[in-house]
Amino acid sequence: MAKAKVLYSVTMSVDGFITGPGGDMQWIRPYLGPNPEVNELVPRIGSILVGRRSHDGDDPYKGEPGEGQAFGGGWDGPIFVVTHRPLADPEPGVTYVDDFAKALAAAKEAAGDKYVNVIGANIAKQCIEAGELDEVFLLYAPAMLGDGTRLFDHPGGHTVRLERISVTETAMATSLWFKVI
Repeated sequence: MAKAKVLYSVTMSVDGFITGPGGDMQWIRPYLGPNPEVNELVPRIGSILVGRRSHDGDDPYKGEPGEGQAFGGGWDGPIFVVTHRPLADPEPGVTYVDDFAKALAAAKEAAGDKYVNVIGANIAKQCIEAGELDEVFLLYAPAMLGDGTRLFDHPGGHTVRLERISVTETAMATSLWFKVI
């Protein structure tokens, strides 16, 4: 049986930010249009691993159909939220875990032979530091934000080598898919 791969999928501005100031995700709305590569990826996701700040944060689908749902309602399955502040009454399908390694193990088990989709820069960084990130799927949006959350931030620097798997251009964004080496 194949094991789950850990994938960091994210949309990034040209200047390297995945959220705007204060965690703003509304900047992404113009780039949520059709993307065949995203459409092919979504059914290959077996679980989601996300940090509490990203899980509870601004929703690019705010006020739209799909608000509060993964991929705007395009995906349904188990979600594992890494947090030191679990909710007493969690929403259905969401498991709060207070330990990163335990959350990752549970997400991998739940994913089976599909992807564990990582959401959030901090969780992606923890996956990198643990040597557990397999791939990065980056949607490169034609916008500059000037401030916000960086795709990857490691004070003092830390090189993560990537090998390009594919590049796909759409009207909305350019998709870059990498294998972590």
